[in-house]
Amino acid sequence: MSNTTTPRLSLPFVAAGQAQKHITVNEALGKLDGLVQLAVQSRTTAAQPASPADGAMHILPTGATGASWFDKAAGLLAHYVDGAWEALTPKAGWLAWIIDEGLALIHDGENWTPLSSTFKALTAARSPFLAATRFEILEQEVTLSGASVATTVMIPARAIVLGVSTRTSAAITGAASYSCGMAGEAGKFGASLGVAKNASNVGVIGPTAYYADTPVVITAAGGAFTGGKVRVSIHAMRFDPPASV
Repeated sequence: MSNTTTPRLSLPFVAAGQAQKHITVNEALGKLDGLVQLAVQSRTTAAQPASPADGAMHILPTGATGASWFDKAAGLLAHYVDGAWEALTPKAGWLAWIIDEGLALIHDGENWTPLSSTFKALTAARSPFLAATRFEILEQEVTLSGASVATTVMIPARAIVLGVSTRTSAAITGAASYSCGMAGEAGKFGASLGVAKNASNVGVIGPTAYYADTPVVITAAGGAFTGGKVRVSIHAMRFDPPASV
């Protein structure tokens, strides 16, 4: 363990005989306040905000710009505290709630990926070569506007989808109902769905294979969306190949 910082969150230690100990303690508390129950404003904002709120947190995207952001690697956390930005390096297992997407992410040690409800089927199909079948739920809360909105969470390439379920999490305005589907098949997972808060649907389909990452599309009916939110859950099977040799 480092003599100056903690191993997981890199919180500074107070040194023996150190003057002005409160400075070190306050720095550690500031990091804890940002990292515990981690909530991130956005992972797509590329331009460094001009007037961020104290405590603001962002995941830096590729090509971030601004005096404190432009030279920082994508995926780092940018934390605004005491009038300055600090870059924090996430570690494997860290969870973050993305406020503008209504989406939870997990860091795998290299990248941020959507947090899935994952079950690995440890059956006879899981051989000594470590192949595996996974049942996953990929989720996002979508803010509605205009004629249609596509999810940023995708049906994964080479996955089998069993269904897509939805729940209206904030009452929808502007449209009389909506459909849940994809480009070219607007109602594949349900049509004439309810706009009132907590209206829900389970769009079960025959197991369908997808060979490219595919967004789910929420399409307005009887008018364009002027407000509201829908929670989308993709129920899928995914497959891990045998381990490398």
